[in-house]
Amino acid sequence: MSWHAALFTCRPEKLYQVYQPSHINEITARCNLYLEAITPENIEALLPALKNLEVIFSTWGMFTLTEEQLDRLPNLKVVFYAAGKTDYFATPLLARKIKVVSAWQANAVPVAEFCLAQILLGCKGYFRNQRDYIHPACFSMLANHHPAPGNYQESVALIGAGAISTTLQRLLEPFDLNVMVIPSRQEKRTISLAQAFSRAYVVSNHLPHRTDNIGILNGDLFHRMRPGAVFINTGRGQQVNEDELITVLQERPDLTALLDVTRPEPPAAGSLLYTLPNVHLSSHIAGALNNETRRLANCVLDEFQRWLTGKPLLYDISNTV
Repeated sequence: MSWHAALFTCRPEKLYQVYQPSHINEITARCNLYLEAITPENIEALLPALKNLEVIFSTWGMFTLTEEQLDRLPNLKVVFYAAGKTDYFATPLLARKIKVVSAWQANAVPVAEFCLAQILLGCKGYFRNQRDYIHPACFSMLANHHPAPGNYQESVALIGAGAISTTLQRLLEPFDLNVMVIPSRQEKRTISLAQAFSRAYVVSNHLPHRTDNIGILNGDLFHRMRPGAVFINTGRGQQVNEDELITVLQERPDLTALLDVTRPEPPAAGSLLYTLPNVHLSSHIAGALNNETRRLANCVLDEFQRWLTGKPLLYDISNTV
């Protein structure tokens, strides 16, 4: 049986970054792939030609299909999404029993790798050392009185227990560190957020994107951090009360904040996040980028092969809602 497939996107540049020519060739070898990418601008004109469409491939830039458009795609069975979160487009598909397969697990890998590097450097005191080492006279003092604990039998707190946190836990296994995992649901915690911030030398945020997590990481928690401690945020900017974080960082120059996400993003012009010496901003680079995005396409193509051969899908979000 020859399946009919198409690429859907409102961001063609991102689509063809994720799906390399080799991936397109692989899809074409397995099914009838419509050659033109389907976008919000051309979908209405192309819907008559897509009446037999059964499979959609997409990534960041997948757009929400209207009920009328879905009515005109009566044979659509599955969407393979080479990225993570699907909430913004999946609801009308799931309501019609159309499968949605996400590369969420593959998307967790680069974030976990990014955090691993920052945790190890954080325990080593690299970020504070870097900003203190500003003159030759500093060398002797820093070499002989470097305050950081290092990466042996030190405590690290991972706030959240989802895919990124779980992947990061595996990456941390070879290191002799005490890793505390604090679930997002309060009723599931064996230690509180306050205890985690008080005990850990590095705290890494991986909370899920939920309304009950907005502003949950506040000034009281940051005040509790140990001398020289490090806070990493690759979760969501809105989970941090940034005004209170800034106040604590002004009062505690020993602390370091490594922020890959902020609220708003980017921070407003004139924000102290740009100028505080103990803040390190990065432009949301923790997730899959450039070569790393190929892992996402490989993941959904593996899932496509499982679907073609009738094997259970590993990352079918239809089974989790």
